Amino acid sequence: MSIIIDRRLNDRNKNAVNRQRFLRRYKEQIRKSVTDVVARRSITDMEQSGVVNIPIKDISEPSFHHGGSGGDREYVNAGNREFNTGDKIPRPTGGSGKGSGEGEGGDSEDNFSFALSREEFMSLFFDDLELPHLVRNALGETRDFKWRRAGYTPSGVPANLSVSRSLRNSMARRIAIGAPLRRQLLELEAAQAAEEEIEAMRARIERIPFVEEVDLRYRHRVKEPQPISRAVMFCLMDVSASMTEDKKDLAKRFFTLLYLFLSRKYEKVELIFIRHTDDAQEVDEDTFFHDTKSGGTVVLSALKLMQEIAVARYPSDSWNIYGAQVSDGDAFGADPEKSRACLVEQLLPLSRYFAYIEVPDQADRPSPLTHAYQRIDSDRFAMKSVMARNEVYPVLRELFKREATV
Repeated sequence: MSIIIDRRLNDRNKNAVNRQRFLRRYKEQIRKSVTDVVARRSITDMEQSGVVNIPIKDISEPSFHHGGSGGDREYVNAGNREFNTGDKIPRPTGGSGKGSGEGEGGDSEDNFSFALSREEFMSLFFDDLELPHLVRNALGETRDFKWRRAGYTPSGVPANLSVSRSLRNSMARRIAIGAPLRRQLLELEAAQAAEEEIEAMRARIERIPFVEEVDLRYRHRVKEPQPISRAVMFCLMDVSASMTEDKKDLAKRFFTLLYLFLSRKYEKVELIFIRHTDDAQEVDEDTFFHDTKSGGTVVLSALKLMQEIAVARYPSDSWNIYGAQVSDGDAFGADPEKSRACLVEQLLPLSRYFAYIEVPDQADRPSPLTHAYQRIDSDRFAMKSVMARNEVYPVLRELFKREATV
């Protein structure tokens, strides 16, 4: 058995094994702290490394100590010049505070600060997330290959030599070459030929090589392309006048996290950015996240544009199609009902999954679009509401949590 010891030095000579053990052991506490850190960050700093704080009580462990004989004891340490046995020490002022709290009571607790690298931060951030119902359904431009057995070949490396097949070939050759000689030997013995002729024939039979180069066979393997998971994610964002700057910030935060999740975890995922007011348009990433626009609201325009692009460029038999829509739900007239019908009749049959995230004014007042979408009954559709920064990441995790394996 081989034992490999990794002696590479990390930053500041930290031990990699201990660091990974700590991350595994306190994963839930670190993940909760990461969620709090992300809620306070700006969109541009979302992918940076960071320092997380863990309450000491969450990582403290019980320990055993050698105690004394028990009971009350009075003693004075050697070297003491101020106190004698029986002296009473006044209680410290400032309350019974524990930890680093200031002021009365001092109830705050010390925190353990732990610096995470960028890779560790993002790994914890998107751990256990995946695209639902993802299917390997296309060859496409792939770098995924699988080695497959393809019989035997007369040339190859010694490691691939098939002993059994080579011996079978050797036996067949020796039988084929030796059969006529053995018949001649039997004829000589039957005719009682001279002993020299019989011995010469036997020697000739024995000189047949046991294994020749032509007998050798090597296991042959070929590399064939494997179907891969090709996916496209449509990002639909409402930028109408009813979407305030705070709502747009929540929408952009959601799409930023979604973009980081997809770009880090899946190599073959294309993103299509669609923004809409009363009309929809496909834009690039920079325009989607930074350009300002305002106007009326027609949700149906974005859904129809998504359908047109999907049908024209991403056939459902070759692509896994996903959609994510963020809006405040302020649609008017027949638009909510038409949007629901378009989603049910045209988009969901094409899609693997469609998520609708609403950024409402009040949580207890569902929007017209929510009223319409609530009647959608499909395991490919999910709807959530977000009203604060700290709700964005939990909603993302709930929408794209890993499916349970059966």
